[in-house]
Amino acid sequence: MTNRTITPEIQRLSEICSNNMLIDNELYHKYNVKRGLRDQSGSGVLVGITDISEVNSMRTVDGVRYPMNGELFYRGYDIHDLIFGVPSQSCWGYEETLYLLLFGNLPNQQELIDFIDLFSGYRELPATFLRDILMMAPSKDLMNMMARSVLTLYSYDSYADDISIPNVLRQCLQLTSVFPLLAVYGYQIFRHIHDGESLVIHSPSSFRSTAENILMMLRPDSSYTPAEAKLLDICLILHMEHGGGNNSTFTSHLLSSSGTDTYSTIAASLGSLKGVRHGGANIKVVQMMRDLKNHITDWKDEDAIRIYLSNVLNKNAFDHSGLIYGMGHAVYSLSDPRAEILKGFAQTVSKEKNRCDEFDLYETVSRLAPQVIQDERKIFKGVSPNVDFYSGFVYELLDLPSHLYTPIFAIARMAGWSAHRIEELASNGKIMRPAYMSMKTHRTYSPIDQR
Repeated sequence: MTNRTITPEIQRLSEICSNNMLIDNELYHKYNVKRGLRDQSGSGVLVGITDISEVNSMRTVDGVRYPMNGELFYRGYDIHDLIFGVPSQSCWGYEETLYLLLFGNLPNQQELIDFIDLFSGYRELPATFLRDILMMAPSKDLMNMMARSVLTLYSYDSYADDISIPNVLRQCLQLTSVFPLLAVYGYQIFRHIHDGESLVIHSPSSFRSTAENILMMLRPDSSYTPAEAKLLDICLILHMEHGGGNNSTFTSHLLSSSGTDTYSTIAASLGSLKGVRHGGANIKVVQMMRDLKNHITDWKDEDAIRIYLSNVLNKNAFDHSGLIYGMGHAVYSLSDPRAEILKGFAQTVSKEKNRCDEFDLYETVSRLAPQVIQDERKIFKGVSPNVDFYSGFVYELLDLPSHLYTPIFAIARMAGWSAHRIEELASNGKIMRPAYMSMKTHRTYSPIDQR
């Protein structure tokens, strides 16, 4: 491909293409088509059954559904209990919760030790992979780089196409274990080649948790505090799983139902998570807040903040998408339990980092944005901050580069993708094949010389 610019001819053809691709929104209501597999109230259409996690946002009383504060359960355990049940000095909560998601029960002490030993033993890339794959044609987008690396790892697996449960479990554990290496090494190589920075590569340690290894490999001096590792471990737990219907996990179910290999399935899920409406939203939140700071000098001026948010909503500010990033969720209405947990930790760390003014600004936006959305948009359920609203700010407090925000989400969510892939294969479900309604009238074919 030599010409990567949009030529006048491509522009002309794209207008023809776009004009013939538009579907009238009213048709979805007319024919009761569940657009995006969601009904008019925003509730997801049931397409499967899972034992892995549960997301609740509504309660039913006397046959009437009412919005409620959001709830999230992993294998029947409340996310609050899982987060606050891990000892305060431990950074191994991610590994313990990974065991829970994969095997259905919380491990005892010996089971956790044995699992960590197995899991840590997989934390290495094939010989020369760093030089021959990661350093060749490095991508400015780490999610694309990770997807390419996952597909390449297929070639190193002698049993790549074996979809038996033992083999898929082995593949999932190996990929989950090396995801931090793919993300951090990819970032270091990107900085070296594109920014001229020194290339620093630290080998992972089997004596460190996933959260500790990320910080150790990322920082040139490998230093981090126990509080930083604990906070990152909490972030990983909160992002591990969110029901079978979220876009990237549904992608994992969708591809698994076709009988394809693990590497293809995970690469597709990475592509889904990259989207700004999914895992990429936390970067957009940070960018939006930076833009807000550039336009408003007095962070306590609520009228000015309200006007800015209204301009964002009406495509007159920030990226002109009409989205106030970090607000609202496909499932939650009154609150997102993950956001509530992160909010508490963000407040604590912002005090330690002397950034309380920024936290207060986030709080103001989190309070005003739902009001602006409710005033200017027709909505069918409540709007509240989601986990992305606070996760980007927490990553900033941890001095993590924005390039790694979504890859860290992927590192965490790999646990959920793995559990759902195995659940789909173990249940031996049918290939997923939803239907689309065609609206085009039939036409008579004309030979080319008569058109």
